[in-house]
Amino acid sequence: MAQNVTGAREEEAIVFQDLVVTDSPHEAIPLWVVDDAGFAAWTQEHGTAAARWLETSGFKPKPGELTLLPGTDGAPAGAVLGVKRADALGPWDLAPAAAKLPAGHYRLEAAAETIGQSLLGWMLAHYRFDRYKSDARPLEPRVLMAPAGAPLEESLRLAQAVALVRDLVNTPASDMGPEALANAVRDTVQPYGASVRTIVGDDLIAANFPAVHAVGRASAQAPRLIDVTWGDETHPRLTLVGKGVTFDTGGLDIKPSSAMLLMKKDMGGAAHALALARLVMEAKLPVRLRLLIPAVENAVSGNAFRPGDVLATRKGLSVEVGNTDAEGRLILCDALALACEDEPDLLLDFATLTGAARVALGPELPALFTPDDDLAADLARHAAAVADPLWRLPLWEPYRDMLNSTVADINNAGEGGFAGAITAALFLQRFVTSSISWAHFDVYAWSPQNRPARPKGGEAMILRACYALLASRYA
Repeated sequence: MAQNVTGAREEEAIVFQDLVVTDSPHEAIPLWVVDDAGFAAWTQEHGTAAARWLETSGFKPKPGELTLLPGTDGAPAGAVLGVKRADALGPWDLAPAAAKLPAGHYRLEAAAETIGQSLLGWMLAHYRFDRYKSDARPLEPRVLMAPAGAPLEESLRLAQAVALVRDLVNTPASDMGPEALANAVRDTVQPYGASVRTIVGDDLIAANFPAVHAVGRASAQAPRLIDVTWGDETHPRLTLVGKGVTFDTGGLDIKPSSAMLLMKKDMGGAAHALALARLVMEAKLPVRLRLLIPAVENAVSGNAFRPGDVLATRKGLSVEVGNTDAEGRLILCDALALACEDEPDLLLDFATLTGAARVALGPELPALFTPDDDLAADLARHAAAVADPLWRLPLWEPYRDMLNSTVADINNAGEGGFAGAITAALFLQRFVTSSISWAHFDVYAWSPQNRPARPKGGEAMILRACYALLASRYA
C-alpha cells in the first residue's frame, strides 16, 4: 500500500513524513497547549492582551478547544489548544488542532519529553479515504514543527501502520477479495526481504488445511493460506495470525442485509496482523517472524459448507458446524494449528470474531483472551502507556461444555447463545498448544463515528499496544 494519505490522487498525495518536521524554512505560527491546571499561569505569562482575547472569545482550556490569537497585521499570531494534560500529551490531543487550523506551518510550543505519541494524531488528522470519489480534492496540509528530540520516526511508522489497516478495511470486497488481500500482503512485506508462500484452492486440502478450504470453497475466488516468514532463524519465534474473511455473507446461515453492510471489514484481523508485522520488520526487531493469514470469502453457492456438516481440521479434531456464520474460528483453527507446529515464543491472533464482544465492550474496546497472566499484565501495562485500550475477558472453563457435540469432537457455535466471545475464544484455545504463550484479540476494526484523526470507517485497535509490547520484549 502507498506510504501516504491513501485515497488522494497519487500525484497530489500528502505524505505523512512531510506533516511533522523539526526544522523548516517557513515562518511558523506558535501552537501552545494548555490544560486547566496551568491555564492561569499561561495567561499571566503571555500578557493582558492574550488573556483578554481568550476571555472575549469564550475559550476554556477543555480538551479539543482551539482558538487563534490575532496579530496586528490580521494574520494569526498564535493558536491555543486545550488538552487534558499539557505535560503528558496523548495520541489524539493534537488532532483537533490539525483538523481545525487553516493550512499553514505551526510550531509546537512543548518540550520533547511531553509529546508522547501526539504526533501520530497530527499526522492521522490528514488521513482520507476518498479514492472512489470523483470530486475528491487534495487536502491542504497543516505542517507542524516539533522540538528537537521529538519521536518523529516512530510516529511516522505508527501512522503508516494505522493507515494501512484503515485502507485495507475500507476497501470494498469487490476490490479486496482473497487474491487482492494476498497481493496486498506480498506488496507490504517483500520490500523488507520477507518470503511469501501462498497455498490456493484445492492445494489447501493436499497441504492439510481442510477447514480453510471448506469455508472458502463456495466463493468465485479460491480460498488461500498466506504464509510470510522474515528474520534470523536463530532468533525468538514470533507468530502473528489474522482472520482474513474478505466478505462474510454468513454462508447458508445467511445474515440479514443490515448485518452484511459492514462485512467488508471482516478481514480486519488480517489487516492488524499485517500492519504489526510491518512495524516489526521496520524496527528490525531480532525475531523470527511468521505471519499467517487464511484468506477466504464466506459465500453462498451449491458447494457451500452446511449447518450440521462435520469438518476435518489440521490439528485432527473434527468440528460439527453449528452455524456457518461462525466461520472465522474455522479458518483460524487451521492457521493456529500450523503456528503451533513451530513452537513460537509468542503467538498473537487478531480477528473480527464476534458481535458478542461488541455487545459487551462496545466498538472502542477490544477483548483480550489469554491463559498467560504475565502476558495479560504486560499487554495491559503497554496499552495504558500508549492509550490504546483493551479489556481482558476470561477463558471460563465451565463454558467449554457449550461447545460439546454429539457427533464430532467440538461444535463451532456455542449452545444457547450465551457468552459468545468467550466460547469463540475457548474454541480457538483447543487448537493452541498449552505450553505456548498465546493471546487472542477480538477487535471491531471500525470507528462508527467521526472524530479528529479517527474518521468513520476502518480503524486500528490494539496495534500500538501490541507493538509497544514487542518492542519492549525484543528490542
